Amino acid sequence: MAATAPVARRGFTRQQILILCTVQLCTLLFGMTVTVANVVLPQMKGALSTTQDQIAWVVTFNLVATAIGTPLTGWLATRLGWRNLMTGAVGGFVVASICCGLAPSLASLVVFRIAQGLFGAPLMPLGQAIILASFEKHHHPLVLMLWGIGGVIGPVLGPIAGGLVAESLGWRWVFFMIAPFGILAMLVAWISLGDQERSRDTHFDWIGFATLAIAVACLQLIVNRGPTLDWFDSYEIIIETFAAVLAFYWFIAHSALAARPFFDLGLIRDRNFALGIIMALGMGCLSYTPIVLFPPLLQELRGYPDSLVGLLLASRGLGNWLSFIIVVPMTRLFPRTTLALGLAIQGIAGLWMGNLSINLTNSDVFWTNLIQGFGFGLAYTPMAVLIFATLDPRLLTQGSSVFNMLRNLGSGVFISLSIVVLIETSAQTYDRLRDGVAPYAERFALPNAGQWDIHSLHGLNALSAEMHRQADMVGYTNAFYLFAAAAFATLPFAFLFRRTGPAKAGSK
Repeated sequence: MAATAPVARRGFTRQQILILCTVQLCTLLFGMTVTVANVVLPQMKGALSTTQDQIAWVVTFNLVATAIGTPLTGWLATRLGWRNLMTGAVGGFVVASICCGLAPSLASLVVFRIAQGLFGAPLMPLGQAIILASFEKHHHPLVLMLWGIGGVIGPVLGPIAGGLVAESLGWRWVFFMIAPFGILAMLVAWISLGDQERSRDTHFDWIGFATLAIAVACLQLIVNRGPTLDWFDSYEIIIETFAAVLAFYWFIAHSALAARPFFDLGLIRDRNFALGIIMALGMGCLSYTPIVLFPPLLQELRGYPDSLVGLLLASRGLGNWLSFIIVVPMTRLFPRTTLALGLAIQGIAGLWMGNLSINLTNSDVFWTNLIQGFGFGLAYTPMAVLIFATLDPRLLTQGSSVFNMLRNLGSGVFISLSIVVLIETSAQTYDRLRDGVAPYAERFALPNAGQWDIHSLHGLNALSAEMHRQADMVGYTNAFYLFAAAAFATLPFAFLFRRTGPAKAGSK
């Protein structure tokens, strides 16, 4: 919260500064939980006796629940007001986090992570809407950057604190440590926020919400369960696909015909926000994927301890911090170019990650994550400014809900796709390596091949373990290449935004 000190010199009121601190703290809480769970995935995998794709549910179902709960933010803000919604969401988030730490099995952990996602869903969109509504437009680049600092501190503290706590006390304590931060956030939110946006008009389009929730949930289940059920050879996948298509069609048709649909169609009619839908999905793909992939890579293939993994992944947050030095003036002068540059840098970082080998070093992990974090920080502020620059002020909370829903949906689906690529290409690579094992192959006659004596059981086991290790590394690099492709595919849309506001004169 010390990062908000410079704003006092820019004519902001004490109330505005307090609101900014409150939103930063709540965002920090949400960001900590996302990254802290990722660091201890391998430890949870062993403790709960699960596979790689099963333990990924801890992350993906949390993101899906967040995506489903996020659209409710606008209606909840209207019904409860800023103060009640923020304090209630944080309180439920804390209780769900404690339950995660007490979970006896994978199934119960996933259920509590879903609850955590539902209660945490309003934190980001409501915080963003509060910031946009409480400050004038010419201050938006600065306050969005300052708000983003809260989002950066969380992902930095999460891996560091989570790694140290998990190594000393076990993975359950990484969820328990959320409680003190949550209680502090509740107190600050109750003091600083009022009943803004609370209204007697609390109409809610339950049909629109239900059909959208079904479509989102089925889409995630298709991507998550498809690899283990052999895709459309499974009746479950066929039923889920049919349900997703039908629900999405019903949602579109209902939204077009309803007098008061779940999402105001004015959102789609705004060109910048319509482009923002695509950009939100793209940035969602880039948000958490490296943070999910690196911990199991480092711990299972390289034997890194939790604490070291946390410190190395914190370099992503350091990259975010470094981007804040230049992102505000660049956003004011060249918002579209700054957004495109941030996406390009993330694509380059993804290519570097894709070229890593099994002998990667601490320096490789540090610099790739720092560069990806720098690119993400450089892209996020101009993206948020461009998307909301032309939107009707009365649609800010709803627009922020849609934006964050799509970003979380993009994260959940893309993480699942990345795990699919990891598992499928690892299996294919292992099969190719296995085909090269023959009793009289020249490679096994070399002096350094003694540990892989294929005529002994010990040698065969050692050889199989090494082939699995190499094959898994190929899977990880292919997932990183997919990450790079997502960044470069999103980049061209940056130049389609309409130039607006103070950046118009110099925008590139």
